[in-house]
Amino acid sequence: MHCPGRAGLLSFNGIREQKGTTMKLVAGMALAGVLLLASGAHAAGAATAPDALVRSTVDEVLAVIKKTKDPKALVELAEKKVVTHFDFRTMTRLAMGRSWAQANSAQQQALERAFRTLLVRTYTTALSQTTAESKVDVRPVTMKPGDTEVVVTTFASEAGRKPIQIDYRMARTDGSWKVYDVVVENLSLVINYRGSFQSEISRSGIDGLIRTIEEKNKKLAEG
Repeated sequence: MHCPGRAGLLSFNGIREQKGTTMKLVAGMALAGVLLLASGAHAAGAATAPDALVRSTVDEVLAVIKKTKDPKALVELAEKKVVTHFDFRTMTRLAMGRSWAQANSAQQQALERAFRTLLVRTYTTALSQTTAESKVDVRPVTMKPGDTEVVVTTFASEAGRKPIQIDYRMARTDGSWKVYDVVVENLSLVINYRGSFQSEISRSGIDGLIRTIEEKNKKLAEG
């Protein structure tokens, strides 16, 4: 797994550098898919299959996103639609790997809060580049009664570009489905961040990682 250097640290650059400029679309469409999941869950209820939640709202949500290019408005949209349908605790724990157990309670809370902000701001920045030709094809999911985990496979595309596969790994917790990882062309978001996180921890410790994420968030907020 490629581990980006400090210049590419704590963004989606570790994956984007491997795939080229097309990954700008992927980052935006990945968030679009999450927004679809969140909006569908709100409208259809937790009992609805995850793929049905995506499919039932894809046109509506993409229409909204294409009209909303202001970064601040996109962040507000993401915070409103995404946060409660994303298992940021699990995502942070997976991204931290073995270092999660070494962090105390206060550090874990700070990491989760900072990582959540980083993901929202990173994706909304890329999302502003989504074009009118952007589309999401949601594939049917086969589930058995009692399944608590599922992968929703989607293909994000623009005119003239090869569709890119984006998988949403989801787990059912307390009766609702939540995303705990996003896999772009077989590259896991949490594993990609794990390499970056471990590199930063080896340089400056867990507190240093927290400071680095917070600094990145500040720069993203400033545009």
